[in-house]
Amino acid sequence: MSDTATRPAHAPVVAKLSTLDRFLPIWIGAAMVVGLLLGRIIPGLDTALSAVEIEGVSLPIALGLLIMMYPVLAKVRYDKLDSVTGDKRLLVTSLVLNWVLGPLLMFTLAWIFLPDLPTYRTGLIIVGLARCIAMVIIWNDLACGDREAAAVLVAINSFFQVIMFAVLGWFYLSVLPGWLGLHQEHLDVSAWKIAGSVLVFLGIPLLAGYLSRRLGERAKGRTWYEEKFLPRIGPWALYGLLFTIVILFALQGHQITGHPLDVVRIALPLLVYFALMWGGGYALGRAVGLGYERTTTLAFTAAGNNFELAIAVAIATFGVTSGQALAGVVGPLIEVPVLVGLVYVSLALRNRFTTTRESAHAST
Repeated sequence: MSDTATRPAHAPVVAKLSTLDRFLPIWIGAAMVVGLLLGRIIPGLDTALSAVEIEGVSLPIALGLLIMMYPVLAKVRYDKLDSVTGDKRLLVTSLVLNWVLGPLLMFTLAWIFLPDLPTYRTGLIIVGLARCIAMVIIWNDLACGDREAAAVLVAINSFFQVIMFAVLGWFYLSVLPGWLGLHQEHLDVSAWKIAGSVLVFLGIPLLAGYLSRRLGERAKGRTWYEEKFLPRIGPWALYGLLFTIVILFALQGHQITGHPLDVVRIALPLLVYFALMWGGGYALGRAVGLGYERTTTLAFTAAGNNFELAIAVAIATFGVTSGQALAGVVGPLIEVPVLVGLVYVSLALRNRFTTTRESAHAST
């Protein structure tokens, strides 16, 4: 993907995107269609793809995620992270959005839209609990958000995911419905399993990105690293994203195409959720005085969800053919095109900001 760090603030950003980035909706739409077709026309493909797993995720998907995340994390300037960790406005707002408002909003929408479909409702609540630690890196980079802030917020989400996922699952599926006189569910998930998933899907590419920058700059300097090395590996982030989408939809093609009306029912609360979380993050970012880059990062980290974890938990707890698993699968079906569209909305709103570099304005 094209490097956004050196773009001038006044530039028409969409026009400066590479051809690969500019036509991203087309590539993603094609990848989804190809995946669905492959899953339908090749017998046993889903079984073969899911035969080998890493932390409950199919090995091909795992490889796609690692390839997708490495180039973006290699772009992060790790010596600038202190400007993010000192920005209390950003950190507090992100924690509230991700771990208070996000799960509560998904719980509310699931009960409003799916009161008669308990399995799908449970699946949606699980999606709301799984905060994004992977694809948000891509959306943030495409929207010219703050890479360093994205790295920090993703790391914080990962930490809270390990310690809070099971607790919040118990609260939203058992405790809160009981208080409200609603049907109670139960979610049994190991914090160690979630920690393993975070270690693999964030830890490996984060370490690789950090070592690439540190060793590359030490050997040939920052200019060579950012002007020669990064442009070479940049497109691989999008290649990894498209590969992941193809494999994901090939795995779940029968589930999606076999239940079209159910997919529509599940999609409606998801559409409302992504719109409200992104819009709320954007509005809060502006309200607390963040500039464009960190407002964008805040909005995308709030709107994105870790569908890999949600699907893995739903399958492990309720079974691969369960309604909970189908709800998890529909998550990326809706999230991917919606957040791609919001990338372009974000870029269109960029002119409303007077500055695009926020490090000088971070709170202490």
